[in-house]
Amino acid sequence: MNKDAALQTFSSATSVIALHCSGSGASQWRKLGEALGTRHAMAAPEHYGCDSTGPWSGERAFTLADEAARTVGIIDAARGKVHLVGHSYGGGVALRAALERPERIASLTLYEPSAFHLLKMMGSYGAHALAEIVAISKRTADGVSCGDYRGAAASFVDYWGGRGAWEALRPSVQAALTRWAPKAPLDFRALLDERTPPAAYTRLRAPALIMRGQHAPVPTRAIAERLPMLMPAARLTIVDGAGHMGPITHAEKVNSAIVRHIAEVDETARMG
Repeated sequence: MNKDAALQTFSSATSVIALHCSGSGASQWRKLGEALGTRHAMAAPEHYGCDSTGPWSGERAFTLADEAARTVGIIDAARGKVHLVGHSYGGGVALRAALERPERIASLTLYEPSAFHLLKMMGSYGAHALAEIVAISKRTADGVSCGDYRGAAASFVDYWGGRGAWEALRPSVQAALTRWAPKAPLDFRALLDERTPPAAYTRLRAPALIMRGQHAPVPTRAIAERLPMLMPAARLTIVDGAGHMGPITHAEKVNSAIVRHIAEVDETARMG
């Protein structure tokens, strides 16, 4: 969905913005839209690097704020507060957008948000997790820099989805991820270089559901467990049997939790 279409969607007072993970697209949230039904207007804006959005301009170093700008624009155009949903990179973008408009957020639902900058403030455990994510970031960037986009995409997918995840994909999906691969190093760098201090997250007072898979990788597991300590109204839930790609592999469980969280927040707002 392009920006204009996303803005036109937001004519109701109860709106949902769902942000996809790196290498994915708006279609990731199709089942969520079906689960939400007609109760909410939903927008799923796509990130730079997607076919609908095009590449980053390259006019300066890319930042998380640059990615979040489209979402902030949709929030500004919405009537009333919005429910913000994000998975992985989309979760990191959602956090940045929420910090720019905290008073406009009705709720947050984040599945293993990739706020990698937080790992730098988490002692030895965080250092171990940071080293792991820096290693996959370097491996992906090295593949891109030498022109092996397919190899970079395969390494990326197998890290997040588990060994064999790349080979299990349809050829058309592999081709799309290969086209997207040059964006991957920008995503990693934006997340790692984000300068938001941990204390800033105390400003996010909207009810927040933080989710992680039972088999979450060490970096996003650490972040998912830390955020509820920083955000005043956040709670953590674990999706049994799921890994980092839970919103896709366990879509029914994840979407049910998202819909339930949004419904509870809406009901509380009506009662209040």
